[in-house]
Amino acid sequence: MTNAKKTIHGEWSSRLAFILAATGSAVGLGNIWKFPYITGANGGGAFVLVYLLCIALIGIPLMMAETMLGRRTRQDPINTMEILTEEAGADKNWHYLGWMGVAAGVLILSYYSVIAGWSAAYVLKAFTGSFFDADAAAVKVIFDDFISNPVRLIFWHSLFMMATLMIVVRGVNNGLEQAVRYLMPSLFGLMILLLGYAMSTSGYFEGLNFLFKPDFSKLTSESVLTAMGQAFFTLSLGMGSVMVYGSYLSPKVSIAKTSVIIAAADTFVALLAGLIIFPLVFTHGLHPDSGPGLIFKTLPLAFGSMTGGWFFGVLFFIVLAIAALTSSIALIEPAIAWLVESKGYSREKACVQAGLVAWALGLGTVFSFNIWSEAKLFERTFFELVDYLTANLMLPIGGFCIAVFSGWIMHHRHSEQELNLGHTLWFKLWLLLVRYVAPAAVFLVFLHVVGVL
Repeated sequence: MTNAKKTIHGEWSSRLAFILAATGSAVGLGNIWKFPYITGANGGGAFVLVYLLCIALIGIPLMMAETMLGRRTRQDPINTMEILTEEAGADKNWHYLGWMGVAAGVLILSYYSVIAGWSAAYVLKAFTGSFFDADAAAVKVIFDDFISNPVRLIFWHSLFMMATLMIVVRGVNNGLEQAVRYLMPSLFGLMILLLGYAMSTSGYFEGLNFLFKPDFSKLTSESVLTAMGQAFFTLSLGMGSVMVYGSYLSPKVSIAKTSVIIAAADTFVALLAGLIIFPLVFTHGLHPDSGPGLIFKTLPLAFGSMTGGWFFGVLFFIVLAIAALTSSIALIEPAIAWLVESKGYSREKACVQAGLVAWALGLGTVFSFNIWSEAKLFERTFFELVDYLTANLMLPIGGFCIAVFSGWIMHHRHSEQELNLGHTLWFKLWLLLVRYVAPAAVFLVFLHVVGVL
């Protein structure tokens, strides 16, 4: 089917373009913001080892599966699942998997854009010296004052959403591909610069030991489940992005090889973020397990007191903003592809409609930190509710269903054809992992995040 079908959106011009785009989708706030603090909270090196194992056994097989589904049909996730369900003679309800992926992408973008707006705002704060000589109380006041102002948050949310749409509206080759061609090397370059500074600090070797020296006494069953969850979420699986990017992939490109490269690049960025952040934390006597506040409350303390903190603070928050932008364009692309393919919209009209929906939903997240902070449903604010719905329910269910559909429903000759592995040991290993290991692991993650385990 791959050779007979063409996508109306255009193809990635090369394997490198797809790798940069898919890595950009995977590399986001989760790598630079979340990975360091969950590593810190779970004992460092031992957690990293478990995480790497989970990437190999869960992340890569699922990425191969989702890419394969998209390339098979050359369609958006919704049409992909409708076509493949019919092709396999399966229950028609499987097509709801495509709908869930597209919906998850828009919902995640709605709050992702708000948080990404914070990183853009903090570039300006670092540039103007807001953190200079600030103590913990002063940094907290800066953050609390910032999120308490809905108008200010709406401005940065809108700015980030506009930047996302300005890229996506230009299409696959002139928009998505050109953006990642410049943004991803810039991201890596800036991170190497920051690493160079981190290596010069007194806390570098302490940070190195913390990140890579295993202490299995600190590894709990919850740590293992957290590592499994992070390995799944970090690759942007279950939200349609990988599927739609796969639909733009040439049949000549090896899905297996590119999936390994993308997973390795994504993991490299996460570890690099840890190598940048932990030395700064230890050098300045801060706590590596300070949770989500590590980025917006803890690190500004370090930037405010270190030599060259103004410059490196600006660089760090630019890195954060770039990582968020490469992910946000992937989050909205499935919805835009569907509007163009199924509704006959121009790409411009599709961008406006999908962008407005995500932007409007994002207002709920903005207000969750100020005027709606006391308004709760099921003991959660609007932001917490959407975050819980997507991260804890929609994505694990989506990942589980992708594994089951690829391993049990789709005809083996079709998956062999797309993966181009033949009936080799490698194909049998992939099939084993995607049939048994990945679904079981994702199901355990699901039970963990909903509080059963």
